[in-house]
Amino acid sequence: MAYEICKLDISDFEKCSNIWKIHEHKDKAEKFLQELKSGNRITYVYKDDGEFLGEISLVFDACDADYTVKNQRIYLSRLVVKKQCRRMGIGKKLVDFITELAKNMGYKEISVGVDLDNYHALKLYAEHGFDKIIFIGEDADGKYMKLLRTL
Repeated sequence: MAYEICKLDISDFEKCSNIWKIHEHKDKAEKFLQELKSGNRITYVYKDDGEFLGEISLVFDACDADYTVKNQRIYLSRLVVKKQCRRMGIGKKLVDFITELAKNMGYKEISVGVDLDNYHALKLYAEHGFDKIIFIGEDADGKYMKLLRTL
């Protein structure tokens, strides 16, 4: 695959519907769009021949000290790969890219939340050094944990 990972331009936000069902998750999509506009979120997309196949974001202030600490810890949010393109290494490339970016931005730690029943995501994050469990709990979407990686 000839691919590129580039920063999402807000005007291209709707193209992310190729990756996930934006129109079925309007509240979530609107929240992410507002965070992009405010500068609290930056999103990068994995594109192959111009087609959006994956996305990943960093959030600067998640209003949760487990996830973000100003100038110290940043939150990896929304790693999503188009269903038909999963298990092809796109997620690994996006995680490598975003952790290097966070490190270059001067952050010392990066956090992520992951559902306990998402085996593939748990394995991916473990392989990428997210080795400290900082919280295990449950919300409306089910059981999850917060993981931390030192950069």
